[in-house]
Amino acid sequence: MQCADLNSLRLRQPSPIAAGNRRGKHHNHKRPPPREPSLRSEGGLDSLHRSSKENTGGEVKAGVLALQGAFREHREVLDALGFDAIEVRTAEQLLTLDALLLPGGESTTMTHLLRTSGMHAHLIDALKDGLPTLGTCAGLILMASEVLDGREDQEPLGVADVTVRRNAYGRQRDSFEANLSVKGLLGGTFPGVFIRAPVIERVGPMVEVLAEHDGLPVLARQGSLWFSTFHPEISGDLRIHQAFLKEAEV
Repeated sequence: MQCADLNSLRLRQPSPIAAGNRRGKHHNHKRPPPREPSLRSEGGLDSLHRSSKENTGGEVKAGVLALQGAFREHREVLDALGFDAIEVRTAEQLLTLDALLLPGGESTTMTHLLRTSGMHAHLIDALKDGLPTLGTCAGLILMASEVLDGREDQEPLGVADVTVRRNAYGRQRDSFEANLSVKGLLGGTFPGVFIRAPVIERVGPMVEVLAEHDGLPVLARQGSLWFSTFHPEISGDLRIHQAFLKEAEV
């Protein structure tokens, strides 16, 4: 499934945001001067950094699976939020992480590359051991316990107790945006960007639904695992990444 062609459907970009003192060794490039943050939570980004340091006394190292798909967009969000971020391409890198993002892209290709790179079993172990992980679109399909209308050789990671159907909203021209009410998210509705999105048709008893659209779950969590059918990384709104990463710091 080609979850999203982000080059042809790049709707918004996250605003460059002041990173405070959170930059790590991977941030050796200069970013543009900060604009007004696209954060609508109380206190904005400064309060996030203050509470992060007060709660943890340290830094969170976040990674984005970078074998295929829209990993650069997630990396830009992590950079904008000032996190110590890396692009993950080896099993060894998984061991260094406090949080992981699984991007949108082509889920069957991602599965193949995970196997050929030797990462597949290690990724399953890491997620089952509690590595905080956010999967978006194809990332959700990777995490699911069951994939409907998938290829016969497509074996998901099986870490999230959900059943998903690929390409359920149709072709790329059928992509759309919807304002979503997200449980626990301050600052009003969230602009959900759906690009050849999957549908969550079943959730297990341990899954908490955080947002719905037309009566179907579009954002949910199961313990330390978060997953969405839409693309928060191109919405221009950083609050979902913010909420996920804040929990990863606890």
